[in-house]
Amino acid sequence: MFVFYIVPFIIVFYLLIKKKKFSKKHPIPLKNIAILLDERVEFYRILPPNKKKIFEKLVDDFLVSTKIEAVGTELTDLDKVLVAASAIIPVFGFPGWRYKNLTDVILYPDNFNQDFQFEAGNERQILGMVGTGFLNGQMILSKVALEKGFSKEAGKSNTAIHEFVHLLDKADGTTDGIPEILMHHQPAIPWLKMIHQEMNRIQKGRSDINPYALTNEAEFLAVASEYFFEKPNEFKHHHPELYQMMSEFFRQDLV
Repeated sequence: MFVFYIVPFIIVFYLLIKKKKFSKKHPIPLKNIAILLDERVEFYRILPPNKKKIFEKLVDDFLVSTKIEAVGTELTDLDKVLVAASAIIPVFGFPGWRYKNLTDVILYPDNFNQDFQFEAGNERQILGMVGTGFLNGQMILSKVALEKGFSKEAGKSNTAIHEFVHLLDKADGTTDGIPEILMHHQPAIPWLKMIHQEMNRIQKGRSDINPYALTNEAEFLAVASEYFFEKPNEFKHHHPELYQMMSEFFRQDLV
């Protein structure tokens, strides 16, 4: 089996120097987008027909405006549609939304490390990341994690949705778990109080939210959002106050 090896310098060079012209043409026919969404995206499948058409158009718009590339793996139409669906799901309640802080999404074949290495034998724990500094405007995703997020094995997790929620959080200039762009001038204190109360329950083993949410408020928001979109009925049952708050944030009542 061929093993890909990309040293950090080459990855940085790829991300900073590569200037391949990006076509604004429609990369995938709308009918094909609809087929792929129906096969893999539960959020889309349960929409009424009129909203399905809207979702398809938003996916197409994202694919036209955002460059999606792959390093060390094949880039398929399914990959493109799943990335776009991950972007659209959190903002489906915001007509006309554009991710102004995103220009590129780069897929790696598998999990990667802090040095952007993804070959076997390295400590590879990163499933996805939103770039900062010289990587600002770029998102890196594990292809394995992307596809798993839309599989029956996903459970409450969806890595790509997690990363796009970080982008929403970052839209006000700070990734801090207080997404001002979503809060519609609501005070932050009740939300932060709710976060810290749930963190306390996680620490005590009294919550079914992924303990990774304990990292900080930004990760709590992203992890809770995965749960909200992947298992909304379960999330509302176990966390009614969080569900209500996040339903208002995203302008979506999924139950």
